[in-house]
Order: sequence, then structure tokens, then C-alpha cells
Amino acid sequence: MLKRPVFLLLLFSILCAPALAQKKVKLKKADKLRGGTGSNGERVDWVVGNVVFVQNKTTIYCDSAQIYRERNAVDAYGRIRITEGDSVTVTAKSLSYDGNEKIAYLRRNVVFTKLNTAVLYTDHLDYYRNKNLAKYFDGGKLVDSTNTLTSKKGYYDVGTNLASFKTEVVGYNKDYTLNSDTLQYNSKTKIVYFRDLTKVVDKDGQTAIYQNGYYDTSKKKSDINQGDIETPTYKMKGDKYFLDDFRKFYKAQRNVVMTSKEENMIIYGDDGYYDKKNGVSKVWNNAYVAKIAEDGDTLFLSADTLVSIEHKDPRKKRVLAYNHVRIFKTDLQGVADSLAYVPIDSMIYFYKDPVLWNDGNQMTGDSIRLLLKQKKIDRIYLVNNSFVVSQDSLTNFNQIKGRKMTALFVESKIHHVDVDGNGESIYFALDEKELKSDTALYKVTYMMGMNRIVCSNMKINFLEGKLNNISFYKMPDAKFIPPHELKEPDTKLRGFIWRGKDRPVKTDVVKAKKDKQRPLSQ
Repeated sequence: MLKRPVFLLLLFSILCAPALAQKKVKLKKADKLRGGTGSNGERVDWVVGNVVFVQNKTTIYCDSAQIYRERNAVDAYGRIRITEGDSVTVTAKSLSYDGNEKIAYLRRNVVFTKLNTAVLYTDHLDYYRNKNLAKYFDGGKLVDSTNTLTSKKGYYDVGTNLASFKTEVVGYNKDYTLNSDTLQYNSKTKIVYFRDLTKVVDKDGQTAIYQNGYYDTSKKKSDINQGDIETPTYKMKGDKYFLDDFRKFYKAQRNVVMTSKEENMIIYGDDGYYDKKNGVSKVWNNAYVAKIAEDGDTLFLSADTLVSIEHKDPRKKRVLAYNHVRIFKTDLQGVADSLAYVPIDSMIYFYKDPVLWNDGNQMTGDSIRLLLKQKKIDRIYLVNNSFVVSQDSLTNFNQIKGRKMTALFVESKIHHVDVDGNGESIYFALDEKELKSDTALYKVTYMMGMNRIVCSNMKINFLEGKLNNISFYKMPDAKFIPPHELKEPDTKLRGFIWRGKDRPVKTDVVKAKKDKQRPLSQ
């Protein structure tokens, strides 16, 4: 009968024997074997021809090798091939293998293959078998069925299929090319994870610059944070992005800014998207436009929704604004339900109950067109039920009414108005007298009476933005009413409305910036 201590020692040896055996690199095959001593006195075995080593599930093939049995290491040369089970194969020209740490140092023409997943090419690869990690330096390239990525440094996690790239990263496939300093890529899911500033250029030349987020290269969808989307006409940026390359639909959220490449124009809002297939960009929620004029003055325009339409035909390009449109410029303010800007004509169209104000003049019509010349107001067309109203120093309302009117501007001030059809006007005649008191000389303005004129076509001249005189092209029906004969109904033309309370100020148009931390809409 075995004594208990001897039995336990034997049992421990039996249980541990396989584990100890697995730590050693075993020579399975070689054509020639020769033993000897190295220069440092270390025992060395030289093997040549069809050499095969095994350790656990790892098999190493080579043309020749040196075996250091004491430190459980191998230096291999020639046609080196390592197989890890049935999933990993590595080839190279030279190998130093540490059997204790299970690290393979592979050099020259290294090809690391993960079955049905990816292939990594480099000249310098360290393969940590215990960690399932392949690390390269001094240049490497990862290739799979979808993408090719290169960088100076990087590593590939065999277990998770996650490759990390660092320094001079370049990625490309049939749809895009990207450049970055740091990013990660899952060769199984085909998802790129942006970890630093990354520039992506698609096959059509569209550029996007991203700070972080991900891009699914199979589904062509992304959820990107902090970057830019570049369209043929605009650059769009925001705090967060969602990109769907299948539908060519790119969405930005929070603090969206669209900058025009062709004009001095920037569009702001909380949310926006770019529909590449249809060439449509849209911004909404606290949306407004800032357009810088030639004189340095800025035209601000706000609406519930702003839309830019791109087209190969310049005549079909548009900027649209709809619902609660407001505009503000130092010399021009306005409101309307909707608006269209046609760049090729330099024309702005106002629809549904539009009103414009210039200095003390209010202009209304069923629709209004504003023509820009050298980015300044050149003329305004009032179409159907046209009205121009101004208030004098005594708060009387001078009024011009007609079927159609054209207001011409000089140096951004109204110069004259041409009335075409059904012209009517009310004009209050004022005079000034100098009065002298014991201490001062001062002027007093008083009303002499009111001119009421009906004439099909007429021209109203303005001086420094204020009504000065009227010219008539056909026989006018004129009436002068002195002050003591004036009655309230006589002082208003039919359809007159004074909308001074609707006149926007800058803060009505330029929206306050929202908190970046507000919840994102879905």
C-alpha cells in the first residue's frame, strides 16, 4: 500500500504532466538534427528540412531552425508558416518564438490570415498567442472583402476581430477613401469606429470630416459625432450625425451650421439633413439664414423650415423658407408665410400675406418679388392689391395703392415707385413755420390738408426715403381736402392696414443658440 504523501505526490505529477508538456515547444519533424553549443555556452539544436514544431494547438512549419530547449525558444528561417487551430495562419521569412510567453516575433513578408475574415500584411509583427493579439509596427495593411486599411502602427485582436490603427491611417474601398490618425475597424461586422479627426471622401468627391462615431461599411449607415458633411453647394456640420449611404441620406442634429460655397450665406438650426439623391438640404427648429451683402450689412432670414435645392441646371437651384418667415436687415425688414430665393436671377419671392418695410415705408401685395443687384436691393415688385404706406411726422399715413407697383432703390433707399393700373393715393401736405420765443427759435409742423388722387398710372418720388412728390401719366382725378373738412374715413384708402406691430427686430430673426446638451430628437 502506498503511503499517503507518496500517493498525493504521484497524483499531482499525473495531473500536471499534460500542462507541463503543453508549455514546451516540441520538435515533431525534421530531415536533419544536429546538437551543439552556442557562443554563450547555451545548448542549441540545429534542424534543417521540412521542420515542424507543435505547442498546444499551434503548429510551426519552416525550412530550418535553432532550438533553445532550456529557455523553450525557437529561431526559425525560410518559408515559415504558423497555424493556430483551423482559424489563423501566419507566414513570414523569419521567426523568433518564445514558448514560455507564447509570443511569436515574425519579420519580413509577414501575412497574418484570420479565416474568412481578414488578412494583415506587414514586415514586423509580434503575435501574442496568450492574448490572441497581433501587433505590428513600421507599416501594415489589413484587407478584407470590403475594406483596405493601412497605418504605421496597429494591432489586431483575433478574438474580437477588432483592428486598431494608429498614425497615417488610410482606408479605402469602392465607395470612399478615408484619412485619419487613429481609428478602429471590426473585420467581422465591417464597422469603422472613428477615434480622432477623420476625413472621408466618397467616389463623387463629397467630403465629410468626423471627430468620433462609427460607420457601418456593409449597411452604409453611420452615427457620427462632431464633424462636417460636404455637399456640392454647402458644408454642413453639427454636434451629432446619422449617415445612411444606401439611401444617400445624411442627418445632423444640434447646432447645425450649413455654409454656402457659392455665396456669403450661412444657414443655422437645431436639426438638418442632406438628401444626396434628390439634392435637397433641409434645416429646421430655430432655423435662420445670415447672408452678407456687398456693403457688409447682413440680411438675416428666419423660418420654421429652410430648404436648399441643388441642381445641375442653375435655373432650378432654390433656397426655400416656409412658415413664419421673417427677415431683418438694417435697411429692410419683412414678414411672409413663405419665401423662395433663386440665385441665378438674384430674386427673392415672398408669398401669402407678405409685408416689407424700408425706412418708414410699408409695402404689401398679394405677392412680392425683391431683386438684388450686386447683392444690394435694386427694386421690389408688388403684385396685385399693392400698397405702399408711410407715416409722416404728424403720424398721418401717406398711402399709394395700385394693381401692380415697382419700387426702385438707390443706395438701399427707396427712390421712386411706379404704379401700373388702378392707381390711388393719399398724400398729406405739411408745412413748417419758424416761431420765436423769448429764449429760442424753433420750428412747428402743421398740416395744410390732404391730397386724394385717382390715376391709372403714376410715379411717386421719394427723397431720403420719404415721399416727396407725385407725377401722373394720365388725367388724374384729384381732390384737396382742407383740415377742417377731413373725416376719418377720408384718410384711409380701401384695404389700408398699418402693420407696424409686425415689423421684426433683429432678435426676432436671429435665434438664440440652444444648449448643446438638450436631448437629441429621434
